[in-house]
Amino acid sequence: MRHERRILRQRKHRSIRVRNRLKRHASRPRLCIFRSHQNIYAQVIDDVAGKTLASASTRDETLRAEVPYGGNKTAATAVGKAIAARAIEAGVHEVVFDRRDYKYHGRVAALADAAREAGLKF
Repeated sequence: MRHERRILRQRKHRSIRVRNRLKRHASRPRLCIFRSHQNIYAQVIDDVAGKTLASASTRDETLRAEVPYGGNKTAATAVGKAIAARAIEAGVHEVVFDRRDYKYHGRVAALADAAREAGLKF
């Protein structure tokens, strides 16, 4: 029980830290991610206008053909490349990375690295 409480406390503090960092760069759109056990989702959101500029996930038909399972690093890499291509197509070249309360590790890091390699600046 103590361990679970400590983990939840760490996630809450990490979320606050990330949110404060995002507030400093409010002029740039944010690359927001969500990961579930079987899929990973990414969106580029313009908070000033309140609109989603680009999105990609392992549930998309184009990516589903490439990646048979959406809950691993190869799937996250494919989503990172796709979101970068779609964001650049929408005219976005610089974003702020919103990883919520997830650690920069594993699938989250794979998605971010693939987006950087595809041309997005963080």
